[in-house]
Order: sequence, then C-alpha cells, then structure tokens
Amino acid sequence: MMTNNINPCCFLLSVLFLFMCLSLESHVCFAVDTISFNQSLSGNQTIVSSDGVFELGFFSPGNSSNYYIGMWFKQVSQLTTVWVANREEPVRDVYSSVLKIFDGNLVLFNESQVPIWSTDVSSGSGSGSGSAISSSVVAVLLDNGNLVLQDGLDSSTILWQSFDHPTDTWLPGSKFRFNKRTNQSQLLTSWKSYDDPAPGLFSLEIDPVENNQFVSVWNRSQPYWTTGTWDQQTMSFSFVPEMRMVTVSSLAYNFSYVSEENESYFIYYYHNSSTITKFSMDVSGQIKDMLWLEGIEQWILFFSKPRQQCGVYAFCGAFGSCNDTSLSSCTCLSGFQPTSRRNWDQQVYSGGCVRKAELQCSDSSVGAGREDRFSESRFTIFPTNPQDTMDVSSVECKSTCLKNCSCTAYSFENNRCLIWIGDLLNLQHLGEDDTAGKVLYVKLAASEIDSESSPTNKKRVIVVAIAVPIGLLLLGLMIFIIMKCRRRTIVDTERDNGSLAAFEYRDLEKATKNFSEKLGEGGFGSVFKGTLPHGSIIAVKKLDSINQGEKQFRSEVSTIGKINHLNLVRLQGFCAKGSRKLLVYDFVSKGSLDRHLFHGTDSEPQPLDWKTRYRIALGVARGLAYLHENCVDSIIHCDIKPENILLDVENCPKLSDFGLAKLLGREFSRVLTTMRGTVGYLAPEWISGVAITTKVDVYSFGMMLLELVSGTRNFEPSNDKEGTFFPVWAARQVSEGVNVLKLLDSRLNGNANLEEVSRICKVACWCIQDTEIHRPSMSQVVQILEGFSDVGLPPMPRFLQDISDHRSTYFSCLSSNCYSN
Repeated sequence: MMTNNINPCCFLLSVLFLFMCLSLESHVCFAVDTISFNQSLSGNQTIVSSDGVFELGFFSPGNSSNYYIGMWFKQVSQLTTVWVANREEPVRDVYSSVLKIFDGNLVLFNESQVPIWSTDVSSGSGSGSGSAISSSVVAVLLDNGNLVLQDGLDSSTILWQSFDHPTDTWLPGSKFRFNKRTNQSQLLTSWKSYDDPAPGLFSLEIDPVENNQFVSVWNRSQPYWTTGTWDQQTMSFSFVPEMRMVTVSSLAYNFSYVSEENESYFIYYYHNSSTITKFSMDVSGQIKDMLWLEGIEQWILFFSKPRQQCGVYAFCGAFGSCNDTSLSSCTCLSGFQPTSRRNWDQQVYSGGCVRKAELQCSDSSVGAGREDRFSESRFTIFPTNPQDTMDVSSVECKSTCLKNCSCTAYSFENNRCLIWIGDLLNLQHLGEDDTAGKVLYVKLAASEIDSESSPTNKKRVIVVAIAVPIGLLLLGLMIFIIMKCRRRTIVDTERDNGSLAAFEYRDLEKATKNFSEKLGEGGFGSVFKGTLPHGSIIAVKKLDSINQGEKQFRSEVSTIGKINHLNLVRLQGFCAKGSRKLLVYDFVSKGSLDRHLFHGTDSEPQPLDWKTRYRIALGVARGLAYLHENCVDSIIHCDIKPENILLDVENCPKLSDFGLAKLLGREFSRVLTTMRGTVGYLAPEWISGVAITTKVDVYSFGMMLLELVSGTRNFEPSNDKEGTFFPVWAARQVSEGVNVLKLLDSRLNGNANLEEVSRICKVACWCIQDTEIHRPSMSQVVQILEGFSDVGLPPMPRFLQDISDHRSTYFSCLSSNCYSN
C-alpha cells in the first residue's frame, strides 16, 4: 500500500493559491503568459509575457464600443497595440466572449458562443491523435511579442505563430517574408481608422518583382512609395538614408536580408533589447518608425515615409484634394462633402467625399436649364487614370463628358482632351500663386452651381444693387470715425486666432525713429530697434531684393506667422507697401550669439560658460528640428550661423531669419538657385549645385557647434591650428578620438563636462559629413544632445580637407561661382 507524505507547507500554499483563484475575478488563474487546455480568457483578464514586455487580452480602441483580442506593450503608459486577432469581427460583450484552446486551436467565441476567429491549425499538423494534440496544445505569449501555439509547454513544435500573421506592426525578431513559390508577400495593413482596426486601404509588402525592397500599396493595386533596393554593403535601403546617418547605440540594430530557394525575408534586431519601438503602417498611409521615451512618456517619430503626406496615394479619398501647405491636409471639391465627418475630424480622410446633390445625367424629365454643369477647379495636379480623347475641340471635349453618365470631369489644354470616369483620386491642390496649376472641370448637378440668369438671382442682383451703396456709405462713415479716433496709433492685431498685424509704413517709420537705431545687418536686409505706442519694443527688418508680388508675399508671411516655438523668434506682423516690405519681430534683448561668443560685450565681459553653451546648442537643434519636421511646410533656413541666433535675458536661444530663404512644399528636392549661405557654413551641395535639402542646415549647424565649443571663428586664417583651418583640425581630433578638451575655448579653463563636450563634438563632425545621407536629421541630433542616444566616432570629412589644401582656389571660386553649372 502506498503512503502519501504531504508537506504541510506545500498544502497550505496550495490552499492559499486556490482561494486566490476563486476570489479574484479580474485575472486569469493559470500561468501568467500561457493559455492551456480547458482554460479561457474573458472580460478584463490578460496574459503577460514572462518579463512583462507584452500583454494580450480584450481592448476597445479609441471611442469605439467594440472589443478585440489584441496585443500591446505592457510597459508603455499609452495603449499601443501591435497585433489584433479579430480585426474584422469585433465583439460587444467581453464577459460573454472567450478566447480558449478548442480542438487543437486558439479560438475566439463571441457573446453568442459562435467562433469568429481561430488559428485554424489542422489536427494533422502535430503528432499523435487529434484528441491528444488538443489536450496538450498551449498558447504562449513570448517577450518578443510573438504569440505561439505549440504542442505542449516543453515542446519545440510550433503549430502557429502571430509573427506569420502581422497586422499593422512589424516587431523586431519577426521575419517579414516573401513566398517565391506562391509569389505572395506578408502584409502590414493599416487600420481603417483610429477607432477601427479592420484592414484599411494602405499596406506595406515586399516587391514581387524586386524581392529586396518594400513597396507601399494603396488598395492592393497602386504602389506609391518604395524603400529602394537593399544595399548589403551599407546595410540600408537606397531611399531610406536615415538607416545609415548616425551610429546611435540605443537605436542601433542588425537589419538583414536573406534570399533562399523558396522564400526571401527581412529581419531586424535591436542591439539594446530594452529599446521599445513601433514600426507600422499608419492610418495615414505613411510608414512610421516610432521610439518610446519613458522619461517623457511619449512616442517620438524616428522617420516617416513618404515624408510628405500628399505623397500617399489617394490620401484624401475620392473627390478629395490634398494640400501639403494647408493646416488641413484634405478638402472636398466644390459640391462635395466628407463621407464621414467623424473620420475627417480625426484626420482620417481615405473615405473621401460624396456629392451634395446627385447628377441628373441624361434624364429627359429634367427641366430646361437644369442639366448637369461643370465647376472650374484651378491650381490642381490632375487626378490619376484619365482617358485621352484625341482630335476634338474644347466644345466637343465638354460635350463628350456631359453625355457620358460615368464621366465626372474633363480638361482641355494644348488641344488635348482628357476625361475622367468614376471617382477622382489623388487630386492635389497647389498654392494660388503656383503657375504649374492646371484647370479641371468637375461635373456637378445644376443645383450646386449658381446661375446668374435664374429669376431668383435676378432678384438678388436688384437687392444687392440697392443695398451695396447704402452699406458702403455707412461703412465709410464708420471707417472715418475709427480712423479719426485712432489716427496716431498702430493697429495691433490680436493674435488669438493666429493672425498677424498689418502695419502701416509710416507707423513703423515713427516707431523706429526713422530707422535710426540699427541692430544688425544680414543677407536679407537690416534690422532696426523700435518702440510701439503702448511701450513694447520690437525689431523691424527691412527686406532687400524681395521681388514678390504683395499677394505672394502676404501668403508666405502668413505661413511664417503660424510658426510658434520657444527657440524661434516670434513674428508679430508685417508691412507691404509697394516695393517696401518689412517684418516686425519680438525684440530679443541680449542680441546675437556672435557678440557673446567671439568678443563679448562691455556689460558681459565673461565668456559664456559651458552649461549655457550646451543649452544654446540644444535649443537651436530643437528649433531647427521644428522647422524641418513639424511645420506644415518643411522650412530650410539656409543661413545657420551665430549672427542668426539671438539670446534672450535668460540666454535662451532663438533662431531668426527662418522662412525667408525658401518655403518648400512637397517638392523637397527642389534646387534653390538664388540663395547662398555664409562662407564658413556652406555645405558642399551649395558649391556643386546639386539639390538642396534640410541637410544644408544640418551642415551649417555642425560648423556652428564647433564655434560654440571653441569660441573660434571658422575659416579665419588668424585662427588656424597646425597650418589648417580650425574645423579641419577639430574634425581630425574627434575622428582620431583624442582628448576633446583640446577643442574647448581656452577662456573656460577646462571648466566643462567632458562627456557633454565629447558628445557635442562628435555630433558636430557627423553633421559636417561630405554627403547629406551621412548626416543626421535634426530630430536625431536633439535625441543625442538630450542624452537619450549615444553616437559613435565620425569619419574625417574629405571635403573639409580638400578646402584646407586648396583654400585660395576655394575662396576665388566662391567669388566667381565657378562651381555652379
């Protein structure tokens, strides 16, 4: 007879565990990362991976009342899902719905106990009988975010895994596959909206033709962006230079491409396993790589592709027009309205627009004069997929579209007739002053187009004809009274709605005492100090060589006026009086950085201490990152130097002169042929004449950083070190890893944080690399200077060495422009 010896302590623990299982309703009472046979998940029960990285359970996205089984980051305070099981079939009652092992599969049953999602593994996939497999199968949530179905806890046989069925997110360690036998790729598919994880219109997949690159596709049919081919030597994609700009330890990863007989795949791992990132196909149709910063509890955008929102195909949906220069990216064409106002309020525009009034087409019952007509839409880039009708006149072109009930628009120019059948997609609107805009005639119901000949409008004309003179008389009287009362004051427009003050020239002339107190002079004109009647001090810039018309000038100034950042000088208003164009800024009390950095002032004889210099570097980086990546229009400064960095009373840096060189919309590679920076800060692109991007600012910023560290002017022979220009000497010290305190301003007597000096010098030398793809973005610079990331040793920039070896030729070529062609 067998005797059971039960340890009293084990028995007591078992009883306590059983009691806890019976008393707690909100947690599963089995292994924390596992769902086993005869166990289920419902309500707010979850399972968590062994190290607490990922959590799986029911969730409700946004304001939705639907629930889904999903996986999210356990350690991220904002609910951020990375995988959804039943993305097309939600449940409403999570307490009646269950996720459990059933017949060898992980199955989700809704509130009616109907199976709506399953891993769908055949019973013949494992070994042994079906019933044996069913009882041994477990689902385990791993710390890499992979939910695996395996034949027993200790089994290495994986029956199914979520890594093979990604939704909108690609996690590190997951193979993104292309099946060469079926010619099928795995997909990252966007959510339908922020409240609905159902598959949206945008997806990322491996190119079926070039298996070593990704493509973004609209509606599984229209490619609109590609990574470019994978370069094994540089370990990056040709169109994603962010992958090789900076060697950052906390962001460094091992990204690889493998091609085998039956499949090819990409896979990546982060060197720092604690790095929390999210690489996903966003609702916007952009690929976004995000980094979670726990210190500020925010997701930081590492990069997004396509960079401009209008680069996403059909981003605004049918009959929607995209505009990268507007605060609202999408607008409906005249005569149309959003299909879903709720989605548009959430900035999800892919549902497009619908007609306010249905077309009459060829309905014979329609009364005379009520047939369909055309609305003229100017300054647009044409929708895709037009039909070309040759050898017809403009009248015949219009008639062809009018008679075709499926025709929605036409265009006629240069004796060429184009018509569009069905939805108008990928329509893009340009600025009013853009001469590249074309004219599109969109078919609308007659009720949507006011007819000047209608009886109603005739009555309106009579009423208006009587009312206008009376209104003008009253308005003139009011204006006379107001102007008389305020004759000697400046109209200081309120900025609550983001508008700028429109100043009169004579008022600014008076405020600046006839422009007598000059604060400085730059590439765009001179700056004068002024005082408004209510006592506030302003800085007035008189612009030189601005040949824009008043309308275009006001438009660009309005864009600059909407920009608001701690490290940018605020624009108060402007004056446009014929050829006289002036800008009115906040007055920044301590003047430009060069006064304090190179020769000091009488009131401040001591040099800037290291702590202040580092704060200035970080502030300027933040301001530039804002201009490059957070404005509606990406703004390239084109003239970063100490003279354009102003310091307030607390030595907070503020960038001036931003937006004056050129505002760039979606044509990001446009060459700026009429602008030049300052000698000593010019990127190689300026000299070679290639396309200008934000990376010219990165280069200038790097040169400015070297000046900030050393207190030494760039490219002044009196400041040469060892027979070379200072930047060349400094870059050599950094690339060779010598003591960077040798670069520090001697006036500081070594009083600086060595780690910060090293960090700022390495960043500077990465910024001044020869080619733009090797320079970091300003957002990356900010992350490094904030201490969230580290940076490796940069190589020696060859361009600087060439300048040092041939400096006389370089300066003569600059003066004669011999490098431009």
